Amino acid sequence: MNVRGTVWTLMVSAFWALGVAGPHAQARRAEMPRTASGAPDLQGVWDFRSLTPMERPGDLSENEVFTEEQAAAFSADEIGRRSRDSSTSDRAARVAQGDIIPYNDFWFDEGTVVTTQRTSLIVDPPDGRFPSLTPAATAAAAALASARNGVSSHEPTPGGFVEDLGPGGLQVRCILGFNSGPPMTPSAYNNNVQLFQTEDTVVLLAEMNHNARVVPLTGSDHAPSSVRQWTGDSRGHWDGDTLVVETTNFLRETNFMQGVTSPDLTLVERFTRVDADTLRYDVTIDDPNVWTAPWTFSVPMTRNSQPVYEYACHEGNYGLYNILAGATMDAAK
Repeated sequence: MNVRGTVWTLMVSAFWALGVAGPHAQARRAEMPRTASGAPDLQGVWDFRSLTPMERPGDLSENEVFTEEQAAAFSADEIGRRSRDSSTSDRAARVAQGDIIPYNDFWFDEGTVVTTQRTSLIVDPPDGRFPSLTPAATAAAAALASARNGVSSHEPTPGGFVEDLGPGGLQVRCILGFNSGPPMTPSAYNNNVQLFQTEDTVVLLAEMNHNARVVPLTGSDHAPSSVRQWTGDSRGHWDGDTLVVETTNFLRETNFMQGVTSPDLTLVERFTRVDADTLRYDVTIDDPNVWTAPWTFSVPMTRNSQPVYEYACHEGNYGLYNILAGATMDAAK
């Protein structure tokens, strides 16, 4: 790990010990459940829902952390802003215009509170904001925005799905879930990951799209650079009581931030058991093709007593039942 990464790790650990993790965090860590081999037991289902924004909002630029009052007010505002049911009054007009009405609030599970005291999930840079994009990434974003002008999020960029999946295309094609990345990020629903663990392997099973990453802990080298996968090639090791997973060899973009990353992304994820019901998930993004500097975000994961059910993805988001029902109605006329 570089010097900046080491300093950042110490800062975040101190923040958790004094803030989110509570004053008795060290005592709880001493009682951490362990496997037969002595490693921290990270197994289980972990919920990473959060209303905390990835990037610090402009009106909170001077606030690194929320007060209790600010956190309550921000959470209430976010719930109202994200509500799909609040648009009920205009639904009839939209249906009359032939619009497709999205899911209502019943289908969403984004959380009800900010899950850290910080005003952003980003912890480095310290201002809680993304580093600047590279000139090449800025130009690519502008070109894509122009090409997709007037195209909905579930439609491919003109030219088809094959060469350009478009924003949202990876989940519409059932290749990667929209919050499974990698890395994993809080999103609309299916915000759970299940960890399986042996002495030499960890499996990260994302609820969204049922994406599974098998992570060897054997000290083996990464696959040759010619071997590339949608979820990259992951290798893990223990740094004290923290599981560190480094992933390279991405095929192309992942579903992180709607496909902004490049195949040269190096992803470092750190999993730390804070207490019996909390797993800290720290992620460092290093993609020199996209951002001018590496950056890091941190998400608390909460133990979920419910199982992860299989996610059935229907490529293209077509409602076969409705298609057949419509055809039957037409035939009956």
